[in-house]
Formats: sequence, C-alpha cells, structure tokens
Amino acid sequence: MTKAERQALWETRIAEYKKSGQSVREWCAIHKDINPKQLWYWLRKYKDQDAVSPGKSDRWLPVKITEQASIEKGHALLVNVGPASIEVRPGFDPALLAQVVRVLVAIC
Repeated sequence: MTKAERQALWETRIAEYKKSGQSVREWCAIHKDINPKQLWYWLRKYKDQDAVSPGKSDRWLPVKITEQASIEKGHALLVNVGPASIEVRPGFDPALLAQVVRVLVAIC
C-alpha cells in the first residue's frame, strides 16, 4: 500500500469514526481490525496537520487566469470548476453561483 493510499484509508476511517459519535474504544470494538492505539495515532497526526475535517467546505482550488476579464455590459466571465464551466453574466446572483460552485467542487 502506498503512502497516499494509506493516508486516504485513514482519512476515511477517521471520518467514519467522527461521524459515529462513539468513543475510540467503542468504535474499535466494532472495527476489530483497528487497534485503538492506531486510531489515536492517526487522530493526533491529522489534528496537527488539519488534514481531515469532515464538513469543512473551505478548500483551495487552482485558478487559471488566461486573460483579463471584466463583467461589463455584454461581457461574460467563464468560471471553470474541474471539468465544468460556468458562464457568469452581469446581474448574476452571487449566492446561487456560490451554491453551484460548492456542489461542483464536491462532485468533481
């Protein structure tokens, strides 16, 4: 198992543990292949790195600026989120755009 695979596995396990609302001992009793000491180790590791934070919606996304854009009369701004593109025109609803971007980030 690669380091990235192990990290992804433990991110999933930690998210499941936190979602369960159980104590470490209770959760590990159900997941017999996981030692409580292992879980404590990974919880401390991610606490320091802030790598696992279920429900956290703030994530940095790459932004590529290809040319200077302005939203003036007749102009549009093209926003790319993963493979999806959104054309933003004057008078757009910022709240709706934020919701659409959050959904695209979650699925892309």
